[in-house]
Amino acid sequence: MEVHEGAIEGVRVFVPTPHRDDRGLFTRTFDTAIGIAHGVDLGPEAQDSQSRSRRGTVRGMHTRRGRGEAKLVRAAHGAVFDVLVDARPGSPTFGRVETFLLDDEDFRHLYVPPGLLHGFQALTDVADVCYRIDRPHAPGEDLGVAYDDPDLAIAWPEPVTVVSERDRTAGSWQDLVAALRA
Repeated sequence: MEVHEGAIEGVRVFVPTPHRDDRGLFTRTFDTAIGIAHGVDLGPEAQDSQSRSRRGTVRGMHTRRGRGEAKLVRAAHGAVFDVLVDARPGSPTFGRVETFLLDDEDFRHLYVPPGLLHGFQALTDVADVCYRIDRPHAPGEDLGVAYDDPDLAIAWPEPVTVVSERDRTAGSWQDLVAALRA
């Protein structure tokens, strides 16, 4: 398994090595020992979740207040355009946007450290995204920024066809920055 650092401080991309033959393929999608060796340990409270989205759907941009949440993200089926934004006020990469293609061909896992905004757009008719999150969900800690915020200027690769009410009415990047610095 290869491990690459992202342009945003703390982001890691885990790239497994699928073994393909006439039956199909087998791959280890993640190895905890390799993760720990690269600073990724989601701990004993980790929870696994999965979403399914239709082509064009955007989910995000989400983060959590307090100690935030760390997560591993991968596309188990289909492909997504995955987006991270550093929302950690003291970070040297604060405000930086970084994008990734996650798909069911190379099985990359994306490690998202606490304090980053995260979202994605489904690029295939069906896209299943799996998340391993370091702690239980606490709805009162949810924060978000509108997926189409002009300050973030995220260039979604496909027309946006479906967005939840929560994501459509999320606040602005400037409002989040002000709240984080208060």
